[in-house]
Amino acid sequence: MKSNYLFRTIGTMLCLFLLLLSSFPSPAQEKKNNALLWEIAGNGLAQPSYLFGTIHMICKEDFVLSDIVKEKFNASKEIYLELDMDDPKLQVTMIQLMQLPGKETLQEKMGADKFSRLDSFVKKEMKMNLAAFARFKPLMLMSLLAQRSVGCQAIESYENTFVKMSREQKKELLGLERVEDQLAVFDAIPDSVEIESIMNMVNDFEKSKREFKRMSDIYLSQDLDSLYQLMADSPEMMGSQELLLNRRNQNWIPIMDAAMKKSPTFFAVGAGHLGGSQGVLELLRKQGYQVRALR
Repeated sequence: MKSNYLFRTIGTMLCLFLLLLSSFPSPAQEKKNNALLWEIAGNGLAQPSYLFGTIHMICKEDFVLSDIVKEKFNASKEIYLELDMDDPKLQVTMIQLMQLPGKETLQEKMGADKFSRLDSFVKKEMKMNLAAFARFKPLMLMSLLAQRSVGCQAIESYENTFVKMSREQKKELLGLERVEDQLAVFDAIPDSVEIESIMNMVNDFEKSKREFKRMSDIYLSQDLDSLYQLMADSPEMMGSQELLLNRRNQNWIPIMDAAMKKSPTFFAVGAGHLGGSQGVLELLRKQGYQVRALR
């Protein structure tokens, strides 16, 4: 599905956007979050719910869905992803929101020199013409570059897998946020910052590929704290981290709380949202939940 493709590339680009702007490591933390699957219990819950950290795109040879993840998915009544990827309006809404308002063009946003360099890169690397994206926000180009940076031909998606499993098991699939909310994150970031990120990727695309490989390797090691540190704030990107991670994490907690009190629920969100003092795991603990790693 085209909407699933856009979600995956936007999700991966969220991570790469943080990586490319971050030049300083965050302070070392005690490693206590070495798992992708977590049981959420206590705080009045009749039955536990589960939280799984995904990576939005991964090479097919690295894709693993363990038996215990399948077991806990099967045991849950409702499924929550970041977005309701079963929504038939998702694709149309996403495309509409990624277009520039009025008569603005991407070339006007970027300036002639950067637009020309990007056009040459897109023609060489992707066999595409940048003119086709003249009416789209920089986000669309960032998502295309993110897809390319994965560096392998065959790509798998945990989100797509969970959508398929939900349909097969006739379970309701819901979203922790609307696509309007997710894309509003990028609308709040200055175009100049997004364009800088695009040009960083164009000027050293091999670095982008290496960064994605590093992120993928850390994900496969299930070291959430290191993954968070890789994406953590530096002096020049405090505002971006607040928009891209912290605020969204905080917004998800009341939704998760209500869902878990109603029925056992399986949540799957980008693993970068789980670690750190403002991550979903710590926010759940602060709410009084008992959060236990399952391996």
